[in-house]
Amino acid sequence: MSADLPIDPTEIDSEDYGERRAILEMDHEEAIEHVREVFTEAGFGVPTEFSPSELLNEKVDADRDPYYVLGACNPEIADRVLDVTKAMGGLFPCNVVIWEEEPGRQVVFHVSIMKIARLLGMAPNDDHWQEIVDETSAMVEDAYSNL
Repeated sequence: MSADLPIDPTEIDSEDYGERRAILEMDHEEAIEHVREVFTEAGFGVPTEFSPSELLNEKVDADRDPYYVLGACNPEIADRVLDVTKAMGGLFPCNVVIWEEEPGRQVVFHVSIMKIARLLGMAPNDDHWQEIVDETSAMVEDAYSNL
């Protein structure tokens, strides 16, 4: 374990923080539209979105390949979450990231802020929080099954 960290990251499995990845064989812009559509159909809204690659390419001449963030949120669940812990707003919204691995090949990446919050002690490890984790995980699974 690193002396700088209170936990050993190698002992945490990607399932513990809800990592999901998918590969889409399509153009980057087409992938953004497709991901937005399937997450919306799964019950998420997309209140915020932006392109870090465009920003960095413009501001610091980064020469980054296409990289896009969709900030997905289900308002009813977000409201319940804030009733449990106001600190969760620091992790809102649930980001879905789309990056171009190579032209015509996009990676869609997501981690569960609900699971991460529980791991960090920002949210309780109880049955009520588990219901929220299960509900959001099912929505994400629904979206990924339709990618």
